[in-house]
Amino acid sequence: MTSQRFTGKVALITGAGSGIGRATALRLQSEGARVYGIDANPAGIEETVTLSNGAVVGVVADVTDQSACKRAVADCVERLGGLDVLGNVAGIVFMAHFTEMTNEQYLRLMAVNVHGPVYMAQAAIPHLLQRNGNIVNIASNAGLMGMAYNVAYSMSKGAVVQLTRSLAMEYIKQPLRVNAIAPAGVATNLVKGVVFPDEVDFELIKPYIGHRGAAQPDDIAKLFAYLASDDAHNMTGSIVSSDGGVTAG
Repeated sequence: MTSQRFTGKVALITGAGSGIGRATALRLQSEGARVYGIDANPAGIEETVTLSNGAVVGVVADVTDQSACKRAVADCVERLGGLDVLGNVAGIVFMAHFTEMTNEQYLRLMAVNVHGPVYMAQAAIPHLLQRNGNIVNIASNAGLMGMAYNVAYSMSKGAVVQLTRSLAMEYIKQPLRVNAIAPAGVATNLVKGVVFPDEVDFELIKPYIGHRGAAQPDDIAKLFAYLASDDAHNMTGSIVSSDGGVTAG
């Protein structure tokens, strides 16, 4: 029987239309949470709602739009009665030779991976403080180590790491916890769709592959559920690696 650690609690999950976001939304819902999921992909979020048998509230929203983030949080609170957990999961990735990365690629990646979590946290924190809530951000092993052909992505996830630590310190005396998960490769459509640039040196990429293969989205969702639950009441400012040992050596 699945634990019911989130009975009576409300969670807002970004990127809930696929991959880690979908797995997390479904996991928290299975543990009793009322889940409000947002995604920029209408078909994706509709499928998540269907998989939850209609239990997840699914809304189309773009986390790069600050006004849309504010509306999503306000709508979640109005429809579900409050907010206990914010999961900043939405993210994008691409690989490129640094000097060939286009400005459009760079700005879009930073908007989704950095601005999105910032906008969502700004809108959500006043509500989270009312209910001893918490934020779980999805960072990456790329935010903890240098990664060839992934300069912008590594920068963005490093920003998520520091967003997590700094928010934890700013609210250390208030009833808010902020943690992050740093996965390595996860078997999602996002990762499967990554295209290597021409003429890469694969010797530079080998250290990031690891020896245990890719994680499954539910591996990360289970860890998310722990960090977001009262079982992790003593954890804040933590960056928890779930990467098959990639960053260990």
